[in-house]
Amino acid sequence: MLYPLKFQPILKDKIWGGNKLKSIFNKAAETDKLGESWELSGYENDESVVTNGFLAGNNIAELIEIYMGELVGEKNFDEFGHTFPLLFKLIDANQNLSIQVHPNNEVAIERHNTLGKTEMWYVVDAEEDGKLVIGFSKDCTQETYLEALENDQVENLLQSISVKKGDVFFIPAGLVHAIGKGVVIAEIQQSSDITYRIYDYKRVDDNGNERELHTEQALDVIDFKASINPKTSYQVVENQISPLVSCEFFTTNMLKFDKAITRNYGSIDSFVVYMCLEGSFVLICNDEKLNVNKGETILIPACINEIDLIPDNEAILLEVYI
Repeated sequence: MLYPLKFQPILKDKIWGGNKLKSIFNKAAETDKLGESWELSGYENDESVVTNGFLAGNNIAELIEIYMGELVGEKNFDEFGHTFPLLFKLIDANQNLSIQVHPNNEVAIERHNTLGKTEMWYVVDAEEDGKLVIGFSKDCTQETYLEALENDQVENLLQSISVKKGDVFFIPAGLVHAIGKGVVIAEIQQSSDITYRIYDYKRVDDNGNERELHTEQALDVIDFKASINPKTSYQVVENQISPLVSCEFFTTNMLKFDKAITRNYGSIDSFVVYMCLEGSFVLICNDEKLNVNKGETILIPACINEIDLIPDNEAILLEVYI
């Protein structure tokens, strides 16, 4: 019988990474440039491996092959087959990340034979001057954009937003964006690694070379309209589900709780993923108990209808399904 699954994080050394994923979430990495922890991934050559129970040692692709709709939900299996459709990350930007944009499904399938990339960010931690780049500050044209790019002025066209812990942003394909220095985020996205880099602050590597830009590929992908109020507003109601983002690719809720909660998923026909961002809790399913700590990500198979969550004190988690 399937049960709630824990996975080994896939840790990614990045030139812009730092130590916050180690200090905040206790990620075990020797590098001082830990940029990303892929918490749950079915991406090719980066498939997450189970660490608990009798399925320990199997990766997510192997589990979908065996359990199919029981694991991911019948409608998800019909649509995505043996591909796990979402990717869950924790990201530490110790330096400004490049400004980038992602293609939608149609373009990504045509050009790269892969899914597009719509995503969302939950700000886990931010230094006092932490910022994100989200979209254009006013409507723009391709001509204005290309001229600004040529003259190293593209930042002047974009919207820079100061952020704090708990802020949420929805980043559909086509929206130009970047994570700024000092910001740690939880990212939920379609399972895709297609990124068009449009600006990188003229930074050079150890050999004096600037990183490749994808100017031409990005042109017909970018949404040049002004991004008005890009921050997602939401209301936190303690011990109840607080909806954050719902789109065709995923639904994300937040749960801040300090007493026992029962969640019933009998009506959604989908796997459910928990990202524990604060505190810890015990997950009870079919009389089995699983301790979940801050920084851990749990997959609830679609065949499980009801679970109980009992916090140690107070816990905050993101709840995600399709």
